[in-house]
Amino acid sequence: MGPTGRRMAALWLGAMTIVAATSCGEDAEPEGEPLPADVETVLAAAATSMGEVTSVRFRLERSGAPVFIDEFESIRLDELEGEFEAPSSAQALLEVTVKGNLSTELGAIALDDEAYLSNPVTGTFEPLDAGYDLDPSKFFDPVNGWRPLLAELEDPELVGEEDRDGPRYHIRGTATAERMDAITAGLVEQGLTIDFWLRRDTGLVATTEFSTTFEGATTSWVLELDDYGDDFDIEPPDLDG
Repeated sequence: MGPTGRRMAALWLGAMTIVAATSCGEDAEPEGEPLPADVETVLAAAATSMGEVTSVRFRLERSGAPVFIDEFESIRLDELEGEFEAPSSAQALLEVTVKGNLSTELGAIALDDEAYLSNPVTGTFEPLDAGYDLDPSKFFDPVNGWRPLLAELEDPELVGEEDRDGPRYHIRGTATAERMDAITAGLVEQGLTIDFWLRRDTGLVATTEFSTTFEGATTSWVLELDDYGDDFDIEPPDLDG
């Protein structure tokens, strides 16, 4: 596995584990009584919510240094959007650039221990090939990923209350090397600063931003989560095209 490919796999893993759950979609659920504007209280609620995932829609945008998803570093990830359903089903559409000049889309599907990616040339779904350094079967680990990260966030501060697609608590903190190691499959082994925008009533993560540095180049990520608890139709792909 190449280092830039491993970075993609790890960042996707980290990105996919930032989830929580409610009984209906976030947009359809009126916000309840806000939690006390106390960083410890809000983080404790967020950590609990993150461990109770049922489903969520996610959107991940990348800027800055390129990230490649294949061992030959010919397929650059630009952004992705998808859905997850517990316990281990997910689907995503990746916007990528092939060989620096061809923009296209790839589909990824994970069902239990099976993972598939669409061929960038034919568009037909195929079992995940060893030449790709991403594994959609590892989407989301609410128990061992972001839940302990939030519970153990170092030097957390409540930056304030901000409007970010609704009223949110903005919390910033430092993830320990151990926790970053856990959510990135061993790729990141140093502390990082992470910003969260959380629902004021439940602590659910609505948006998170963080940056990673690899060989002196910085990649910035914005992850947005919504439609918690919605039903998504995630089915095995048609392998016959």
